[in-house]
Amino acid sequence: MKEFIALMALLTAMVALSIDAVLPALEPMAHDLSVVSRNDIQYVVGAFFIGTIFGQFIYGPVSDTIGRRKSLLSGIILFMIGSIICLIAPNLETMLIGRAMQGLGASGPRIMTMAMVRDKYTGREMARIMSIIMSCFILVPALAPSVGQLILMFASWHGIFILYMSYALIVFIWSYLRLDETLAPEKHRPFDIPDLYGALKEAATSRITLGYSLCSGVIFAMMLGYIHSAEQIYHEIFKVGDMFPVYFGMLALGLGAASFINSAMVRRYGMRNITMCALAAAILASFLNLVFTLYFGGNLLSFMMAAGIIFFCMGMTFGNVSTMALEPMGHIAGMASAFMASVSTLISLLIGGSIGQMYDGTILPLSIGYFALSTIALIMMFWIERGVPHSHEKPTP
Repeated sequence: MKEFIALMALLTAMVALSIDAVLPALEPMAHDLSVVSRNDIQYVVGAFFIGTIFGQFIYGPVSDTIGRRKSLLSGIILFMIGSIICLIAPNLETMLIGRAMQGLGASGPRIMTMAMVRDKYTGREMARIMSIIMSCFILVPALAPSVGQLILMFASWHGIFILYMSYALIVFIWSYLRLDETLAPEKHRPFDIPDLYGALKEAATSRITLGYSLCSGVIFAMMLGYIHSAEQIYHEIFKVGDMFPVYFGMLALGLGAASFINSAMVRRYGMRNITMCALAAAILASFLNLVFTLYFGGNLLSFMMAAGIIFFCMGMTFGNVSTMALEPMGHIAGMASAFMASVSTLISLLIGGSIGQMYDGTILPLSIGYFALSTIALIMMFWIERGVPHSHEKPTP
């Protein structure tokens, strides 16, 4: 089990590494790629997520047909091809194509990790495993900006894409040599359009699966809004210079700590109780942060304190929300994982990207986003859970 969890964490971390290691390089990339509007370089982040949206819908049903292992390996290969395109990109347009290809490929590992965990585990045990994977995975965004900054000290931003290629090659070899197929042959589903439509319809019409997919997107939008504007906030408002990776990593470590704590608590207190409490705490912290920002404008200390609490609360929800969305879909885990990931990514990209584009030289857009989104997520959860019995969610001693 330990090797399986470690590999799943590394595969999931491919997404975080692809997003966060490049953040310190956005400014030199904007210069080298002749980007006119400073906010346009944020599309380097957004293009990656666009690729994942399309890839997730492909890999889910394909993996239900050909198996998880082949789907995973093909995704890693596509990711490496996208990295090569980014490496040789002469302009922003080519860079965005490469980033979308990276996202298309990385969606394979992202979807397959969820589906493979769902193949092997259920209920609170699945939530525990997902939280452990998330806690390991969160270490990557904590360290990735520092790694990107370190590369920039000795090379150009091109070195970051060489890092991506090397990382992908390592997890490809490990997966090829050590990862077994988790989907039993008798559970393979034929690639039949009416059958796929039926599975998609089942996922889309389940209040639990659809509701928590949307809720996951709203929660992740808080992080994505931060990621889109983090480099500008730290450099232009707080003027932290080369300390940017340190401050970014501190918040990411809070996420990782929360995921680890959740993995220890979830079997006793239940996914739903923990998630509701975490969202309520996030609402309170984001409200106080918004009031402080409106009256005093905000400073680095207050921003880090509020964001630290909010990120910790988010970390307590990620593994739980994914588990709750997939809980009733074990018989179509591949399609359900694809549906959940695609819907949540699309929602988070639309909302989080909009928050990033509203950056106006202050932290007010992000502060408003934190409060509004955490409130919406909790309201959605009350709606989802209305009238749904959960006898298996009784606390265990």
